[in-house]
Amino acid sequence: MRGGSDLVTLEPLLDAVREGVEHAEWKLSGLQKTTSQEFEGRWAGESTRSAYLFFHRDDLPGCVSVEAFLDETTRGLRGNLSLVLDGPTLGVLGGVPAVLNRVLRAASETLPEGYRTPVAVRVGVPEQDVPADQADVQVRIKLLIPMAAVEAGGSAITALASGAVRAFERLLERPEVAELLPPVIE
Repeated sequence: MRGGSDLVTLEPLLDAVREGVEHAEWKLSGLQKTTSQEFEGRWAGESTRSAYLFFHRDDLPGCVSVEAFLDETTRGLRGNLSLVLDGPTLGVLGGVPAVLNRVLRAASETLPEGYRTPVAVRVGVPEQDVPADQADVQVRIKLLIPMAAVEAGGSAITALASGAVRAFERLLERPEVAELLPPVIE
């Protein structure tokens, strides 16, 4: 690590991300850690330790969450933060390309510049006899944690995580994304 970062293992990175997301008033829903070793294949001889963090807010529908994936490998630390929306079924939602284009536009206009921010729409059915219009739809908007932030240390990661979550909250207010949420019942 350059610059003497205080982030050299998974746990301090996990703590910094958790602090930033909780500072933005999201609650930890779950935490999972894994360790693996690859003996053959693309990353032969490398080990990884990973953590998945899941967050929610009581004032948002249960179909909205923020997730973090963090990874420690022999090549260093990496990770991402994601806004995850379990949307309406495909029959209600309509065409995937149109939805993806709307979410992409909203994300590009709302998320901070200078970060890689992939967007994915996942469509699936639990069994092959379920009609396609009943397929579940999940939208995932990620913000990849840049290596420069990891090298800058824990306080930079905490600020990045808090800022990313605030940007996700602004994204939820966009009509292109709000249409994916269940209607508010008053």
